[in-house]
Amino acid sequence: QAQIVQSGGGLVQPGGSLRLSCTASAFSLKHYAVGWFRQAPGKEYEGVSCINSSDGSSDGSIYYAVTVEGRFTVSRDDAKNTVNLQMNDLTSEDTATYYCGAVPPTLTTERFCGVAPRHIGHWGQGSQVTVSS
Repeated sequence: QAQIVQSGGGLVQPGGSLRLSCTASAFSLKHYAVGWFRQAPGKEYEGVSCINSSDGSSDGSIYYAVTVEGRFTVSRDDAKNTVNLQMNDLTSEDTATYYCGAVPPTLTTERFCGVAPRHIGHWGQGSQVTVSS
């Protein structure tokens, strides 16, 4: 059964770092665009970073939301069938539940990051990130 399992997250002080990982089973993430999305209580759902497929079928581009650019880094480890999100210099505004989602290669990663959740076929279970002193 195709599924995505997330790991990482937790509680960190402002200015700290965390890493989230998204590992797939029964399908290969390199053939998919993968995005990281977050939802916080009372805030809008947001696509924070998206990376296109790494199998040569797309441009392999990466998109970051302006709210995280320069602080978050998305990367692939195709050997482990994993996509990681390194989050540095975290603030309370980053507190949210983070979800990993995967879709077939998209034209632009910016568009993928802005797509509604119902258009994303594969989801991880979510990871809580809490930034607090």
